[in-house]
Amino acid sequence: MHIDIVSLVIAWLVTSVSFFIISKLPIGVDIDSFGKAMVSAAVFGLLNALVRPVFVVLGFPALLVTVGLFMIVINAAIFGLAAWLVEGFRLRWGIWSALLGALALAFINSLLYQVLGTLPRVR
Repeated sequence: MHIDIVSLVIAWLVTSVSFFIISKLPIGVDIDSFGKAMVSAAVFGLLNALVRPVFVVLGFPALLVTVGLFMIVINAAIFGLAAWLVEGFRLRWGIWSALLGALALAFINSLLYQVLGTLPRVR
């Protein structure tokens, strides 16, 4: 598998902007600065690449029963884990902030990619 470095950097920057926007929304997600949003986006991306497959395998029965809706819980868990790992990234209301933050991240990332007219890709 070949990873296009430009696409990877674009995905990181879009996610960083999304994290920064999310920190300005009243959903209980606090990020100290844009620099912390960049670190948070990098950690979130690494966790998605390394931890998500484990969560998906372990949560496979729940994914089947909920017809995939359990992915929202997995996304919230990864969001919360990133907040736990990055100093300056806090969840005021615990799992509820993680859930709202993960949903907001998906929505805002989608909007930003539509505005840019591009999608992240891995070759």
